[in-house]
Amino acid sequence: MTKILVPASLFAAMSALLAVTALPPAALAQNAPPSVTAAKPIVREVIDNDEFIGRFQAVDEVSVRSRVGGYLQEIHFKDGSIVKQGDLLFVIDQRPFRTALNEAEAALEVARSTLTFADAQFKRADALVKSGSQAIQTLDDRRRELASAEANVRGAEASVERARLDLEYTGITAPISGRVDRRLLSTGSLVQADQTVLTTIVSLDPIDFYFDVDERRLLSYADTARASGTQLQEGGSGLPVKVTIGDFQHSAFEGKLDFAENRVDDQTGTMRIRARLANPDYVLQPGLFGRIQIGGSLPYRAILVPDEAIGSDQNERVVYVVAEDGTVSTKPVRTGPRIYGYRVIRDGMEGNETIVVNGLMRIRPGIKVAAETVQLPAERAETVPETISAEQMQ
Repeated sequence: MTKILVPASLFAAMSALLAVTALPPAALAQNAPPSVTAAKPIVREVIDNDEFIGRFQAVDEVSVRSRVGGYLQEIHFKDGSIVKQGDLLFVIDQRPFRTALNEAEAALEVARSTLTFADAQFKRADALVKSGSQAIQTLDDRRRELASAEANVRGAEASVERARLDLEYTGITAPISGRVDRRLLSTGSLVQADQTVLTTIVSLDPIDFYFDVDERRLLSYADTARASGTQLQEGGSGLPVKVTIGDFQHSAFEGKLDFAENRVDDQTGTMRIRARLANPDYVLQPGLFGRIQIGGSLPYRAILVPDEAIGSDQNERVVYVVAEDGTVSTKPVRTGPRIYGYRVIRDGMEGNETIVVNGLMRIRPGIKVAAETVQLPAERAETVPETISAEQMQ
């Protein structure tokens, strides 16, 4: 048998070819450039937003009391319902007050009859004095009696008016429109005039939002107010605001600043400011917490990138820039707040770079990637309010 000798170099090459051919498709794919999604950042004019936590409070809140005392006879509302100004809420037993009104009206009739008699007596005496048949002193007595009768009539009329008011006050109406609380007394309970609280009412539309602002940002808002020709305390310069609540299904509620206190608290170094918001659907309730966003800067040109496009390199924040040949390099950046669903880049980018926005875990500096270029939308929906970390603000 003839033996065929194969050179060692040819044998090694054939073995390597067979080994590569035997590799599974997944192993071959590892040698291909990783696929990533790339895009250019958004460049637009923005205004930085400051965010504070505060609480909603009713514009008007009233504790309903009775102006007259007596026993509670009727209740004309359902606990927790919406009432309008002037709606009847309670009725105090009216019988004693009707009796008092009848007595006052009877006393008025007596006073008027007395006035009629006094007037006739005075006219008779005046005629007799003119004819010389009666002394002038008698005329003076009749004049005094007439003046007294007139005063008695005025007093009786006032008593009737007071009795009529007391009877009217037995029907207790809503002083404002809003949501009424539960009834605090049952029918048959004794009500003390001007003391017993029957229920409370809070207005709902519009509604106020109170929050505290530190000295530094307070001066900035005051400058903005003066630039608009107003004072911060006199309507808050009407700066527009947005307020979000814990239920993220609701979009932000819009309103305007309309008041600030007249001094800074020397204990906390803050000032309380108020924003007023429309609440036609009664979604916002007094006592709810919320997060308010206020424009905290003048408009400026900003570079915006998605948060998922920002990576970390030790203590630096970086973005991954894709060159024309697909090579990836890192660029340190200084980040700012979130606006329009993106992160503001304070420093480190010019705005014309192509950066990796998806697939950061598959890349490292220096490698080539297969980048699919997409266009970012001008705005992205905010899902959950985010608190900016101190690291991101560096």
